[in-house]
Amino acid sequence: MSDKTFDGTELTVVHVMRHGEVHNPGGVLYGRTPGFHLSELGREMAERVAAHLAGRDIRHVVASPLERAQETASPIAASHGLELATDARLIEAENTFQGKTFGVGDGALRNPANWKYLVNPFRPSWGEPYVEQVVRMMEAVDAARDAARGHEAVCVSHQLPIWVLRSFAEHRRLWHDPRKRQCTLASLTSFTYEGDKIVSIAYSEPAIDLVPPHLRAGAKPRRGGPKAFGA
Repeated sequence: MSDKTFDGTELTVVHVMRHGEVHNPGGVLYGRTPGFHLSELGREMAERVAAHLAGRDIRHVVASPLERAQETASPIAASHGLELATDARLIEAENTFQGKTFGVGDGALRNPANWKYLVNPFRPSWGEPYVEQVVRMMEAVDAARDAARGHEAVCVSHQLPIWVLRSFAEHRRLWHDPRKRQCTLASLTSFTYEGDKIVSIAYSEPAIDLVPPHLRAGAKPRRGGPKAFGA
């Protein structure tokens, strides 16, 4: 059933979800590298969020082309009898350190050859500019809004692109302290539109009890971990 404001304008909600936990025993920054799938815990997170959204008026489900996003979105699409769509604009941020480790003593940040990529955290110099992430994410979310006018949609993406999109929508600077991102695994950042205009933003963590404490929003990343660069 379509929700409307007092003047008849349709309300649309787009839930932008971060994927669940990834099987990554090597501790690499996987970035856009193919072949990284959800762990068993990650699959449980995806099922938990699907159950959480089961009673919602979801009419469109779309995900980043990366396996971890597709696997997170699949239970949601299935529970609503929808075909899962793919939008490349929801993909993880491009990153120079993709495929490298950040362990203490032998990680990528210990290599002087990589230091040149760390000179400008405001752009950032190690990967896709924040502004470019905002542009493509906004286009993807707007497309999902159009596909579910008057109802709800789900877009499954990745931590950094989701966070810079929210920062832009809330009129904050795009460069930030990665430790303060409010975008836990399997979390929902929900944008409510009145027509084409965002009128509110909400954040929720339906699977928070499944998320290890050090991976929750606001938790301090383990020393040398890849969280500073996305995930």
